[in-house]
Order: sequence, then C-alpha cells, then structure tokens
Amino acid sequence: MRSRQLWAASLGLIAFLALAGFALDHAFQNTAENGMRERLHSYALAYAGSDFARDGSVIPPWVAPDPRFLRPGSGLYAQIVLRASRWESDSAQGPRLPPGPLLEPGTRQFDGPLPMTRINGEQGMVYRYGYGLAWISSGSGQEIPYTVYVLEDASALTDQVATFRAALWGYLGGAGAVLLLLQTVVLGWSLRPLRDVIDELKRVQAGSAAGMSEAHPRELEPLTESINAFIQSERENLERQRNTMADLAHSLKTPLAVLRARLDAGGDEAELRQEVDTQVRRMNDLVSYQLARAARTGHALYAAPIEIEPYAEQIVVGLEKVYAARGVLCEFEIAPEARFHGELGDLQELLGNLLENAFKWARARVLLTVTEVAPSAGRRPGLRIVVEDDGPGIAEEKIARVLQRGVRGDERVQGHGIGLSIVQDILRAYRGELRVGRSEERGGARFEALLPGGA
Repeated sequence: MRSRQLWAASLGLIAFLALAGFALDHAFQNTAENGMRERLHSYALAYAGSDFARDGSVIPPWVAPDPRFLRPGSGLYAQIVLRASRWESDSAQGPRLPPGPLLEPGTRQFDGPLPMTRINGEQGMVYRYGYGLAWISSGSGQEIPYTVYVLEDASALTDQVATFRAALWGYLGGAGAVLLLLQTVVLGWSLRPLRDVIDELKRVQAGSAAGMSEAHPRELEPLTESINAFIQSERENLERQRNTMADLAHSLKTPLAVLRARLDAGGDEAELRQEVDTQVRRMNDLVSYQLARAARTGHALYAAPIEIEPYAEQIVVGLEKVYAARGVLCEFEIAPEARFHGELGDLQELLGNLLENAFKWARARVLLTVTEVAPSAGRRPGLRIVVEDDGPGIAEEKIARVLQRGVRGDERVQGHGIGLSIVQDILRAYRGELRVGRSEERGGARFEALLPGGA
C-alpha cells in the first residue's frame, strides 16, 4: 500500500511539475516575443519620422535609435520600402534580409522567425516588424505610401528563452526532488500507525502479546477494537469448549462409575438391564444439556442484523395459548429501527425466557419494550429489551438470589430456576447486562436486558 501510494503521488507530482514547466515556458516565450514586438515597434516609430527628398529618396534620422543600426551585421536592422526604391540601415550592409512587401498605411505586421543569411554567410533567423505609413509629396501633393521594417536576429530571443528554460527546469527538478523526498518522509510518517498495528498483530500471533494496545490514532481504534474483540471471542470460545468438556466429563464420571460397580458386583440380569437403561438415559440427558448449554453461550461476532418483532410475535402467540386460562396478554412497544446483532437462537432464548418468566407471574398484562441505545462515535447502536408485568414483583433483597442458577422465586410455581441464568449467560457473551427492578407503570417485575453497540 505504501509503494502504491508513493508511486501514485510521485507520478502525480511529476505530471504537475511538467505541466507547470510547459505552461511557464510557453508564457515566458509569449512574453519575450511581445517584448520584442513592442521594442521593434518603438524603433519603427523612430524611423517613421524620416524625411524624404524631392526625388523621393529617404533621409533617415540624424541619430539612430540604437547604435546597432550603424554597425554592419549587428543583428538589428531597419528598412524603409517605397514603391520604386528601398532604404536600409548601415547594419543591413552585408547580410541578406528577407524582402518585405509594401503595406497599406496604418497596417502593422509582426512575423517570424524568417530565414536570413548573416554577414559571415551562416544561415540564421530574424523577427520582423512592419509599419505601413504615407507621406505627402510637397511637389505634387500626392500621398506616397511607404513601410518601415525593423528586423532583429532571432538568436537573442532564442538565447534568452534557452537561459530561462535551463533555469526553469533546474529549479523545477530540484523542487521536485525535494518534494519527492518530503513526500516519502510524510508518507512513511503517516503510515507508521499501520506498521505499528501490523507489528502488534505479529506479536499477538507469536504469543508475546495478549492483544492490541490502545496507543493508536482514533481512526484505527475501530480496527484494533475489532481485533481485540475477535481475539477475546476466540479465547472465550476456547475456554467455553474446555469448560463444557470438563463439565461433561465430570457429569459422566458418576454414571460410568455406577455402571462399573454394577458390572463388577454381578447380580440379576433384569436388574442389571434396568440399571444400565437408567444410567444411559441419565447420560443422554447430561450430554443434551451440555450441548444445549454450549450452543446457547456461543455467538457469531459479526452477524447480520435481525428484526425483532416477528420473532417476539411467534413467542408471545405460543405463550398466550399456554396461559389462555388466566387471560394474560402481551403488548409491544418495539422501535421500527431496532435490530439484534447476533445469532437468531440467542435472540429467541433471550426473548423466550424473559417473556415466559413474565407470563408466569403476570396477573393480566405483560409489556415488551425494545429501543435502540445511542451509539458512540464510529460504532453501531446498542439495544435495550425491557419486559414488565403486573404481577407481585420481586423484593429488592431477593433479586440476587433469584438470579442464581436453579433458584425459583416461589417453590410452588413450576419450573427449573435456570431461565434467568440462561439470559445472563447470553448477555454475558454479548458483553451485556441484566437489570432487575420494579415496574413503575405495571407494578410488577421489570427485567431490562442491555446490549452494547458494536464496532
């Protein structure tokens, strides 16, 4: 990822510097040409003030606008073109300049570079500026057109542009190298937290660290928290499997010992068969219980959200039939956006045990309320499931005892006393909690299952 980002950023930087260089080069060349045109125009205006003799010959200014006009082959030339004659400055003596046409009065023309032959015979190029004018003959009174041309060797402009280009690309190249180096340093610095995460993950894989630390930028916290949650979940799964196997082995030890003793003691075959049948059924019940317990406490870390109302409806319909003789009914207040993020079996166990407990103690009404819990930044919403009844309720001093496995609130009421313990096991697996109190609206018991939001 670092290499891809570095290559992409480097190519973008190089492309930008190249485009900027070409744009600046083109702008400078246009500026230089415009400067030459304005300079040649000022020279043309100086020669536009030339006088003419009666025979039409040109009388140039006494003082040349630039000393180079007086030096042959200097690179700066002046021409005055008439219909039948032509005048050239001293600098044009020797070089062969491109001939210029007679322009209409008021016409201005800038062109080039045009081919020419220098005084030493070498081929060269010139820029030419033409200015069309007219003068009135004092003898005939006629308007006689003429054109002033000023030419300058293109090598001056070429050298100027070449010097600018060398400096431009030198500076841009140096700036590009510095920016690339700075970009590499900044990219390495900005990706350092990711490298730290990778290093920590390698230490976790090697067993030298128990989990990801909390010393990471805020943007990476959801990632490290998810990794820690996954690690913790896997450890809990492994621990649960070990506990389940240990519990199962311990539970089976007594029936197996009874069978061994019965076989060693001998006796009637019918009694032995009956004892074997009894112990086998007991072991089958133990295995079924332990497997069901393992299935209840496990859950998928990343599960699809489950809509709650359809499954609550199925459970309540069955419970209302069971307790139809007492006329117990259940009302729903379920938020449409509320979702359970976990296994369907866990949701059914959670709702089933809470609702069955409420139906068992309610006089006539049970209320199921499900709402979302506001999430923290970057996390999904939590879930609050509240079941209330209008029964006798639970005294505050008895709450801790009722939540113990195998304890019933009233021994006269049928049950095994493990429903609320199963609810606590499920909530514990989801990092949730169970709160028990008295319902202010119904007057009976109030059970609140709170599930925190996830990453």
